[in-house]
Order: sequence, then structure tokens, then C-alpha cells
Amino acid sequence: MGYKGWPGDKRDSGVRLGSGLMDVLIHLFVGLHIIGIAALLGGFFTQMKAMGQGTARFVPAMLHGALTMLVTGVVLVGLNQADDHPVNNIKIGVKLALLIVILGLVYVKRDDEKVDKGLFGLVGLLTTANIFIAVLWT
Repeated sequence: MGYKGWPGDKRDSGVRLGSGLMDVLIHLFVGLHIIGIAALLGGFFTQMKAMGQGTARFVPAMLHGALTMLVTGVVLVGLNQADDHPVNNIKIGVKLALLIVILGLVYVKRDDEKVDKGLFGLVGLLTTANIFIAVLWT
């Protein structure tokens, strides 16, 4: 019927009403989270040639992607906890810290005509690190 855990598991083993809806919501927000990371990383990639010339700038897609990641990430943590899925709080904290640094840099420098190569590269590096943390930290 419902959840069949290991022996001694204290979770409710009854029928879980609405878990289908919760699964749909979680998958929807995962998709939106991926769109956010694609916007952030895509914005970075579109400016790589300019970065080589020293004229790179933070495009609006990068800010919007980072904000989308923040909002959808918070919602995903809440939905997973509400659905009794385990959440690795240390992993989420590390990812959140990286994202806050990314957001801070992109937000503060969003109107600058040119961004320093090192600063721009740092945003790309932190974004890539955030992706690998999400995928490889289990």
C-alpha cells in the first residue's frame, strides 16, 4: 500500500494521499531550477569571447537565472521536507553560500560596461562548482 521502509522505520506506512501531486510539483520546480542554471551559465558562455577581450559584462539573463535558482531552490527544499524526503542541509548550505556570492557579484556589477576578467571568471567557476556539487555530492 503505502511506504514500506526498513525494519524499525518510524514513518507512517499508510497510504500517502497527494504524493502524486507533490512529485509533480517537485519535478516542476527541478525543471525551473535547471532553466535558472541554464540562464546563468548560458549568459556566462555568451560573454566568454568578450571576456578574452576584456569587455565582458554581466547580462540580465545571468541575474535572472541566479534569482530563479534561489527561489526554486528554496521551494525545492521546502517541498522535499514537506514530503518527508531527506534533505542534506550541509550540501544545501554550501550551494546557497555559493549562490549568494554569485548573486552579490552579478547584482552589484550588473550595470558596469566592463567587468574584470577575474571577477567574471569567478562567477563562471562558482556556477560550475554549484552544478558539480549538486550532481556529485550524494
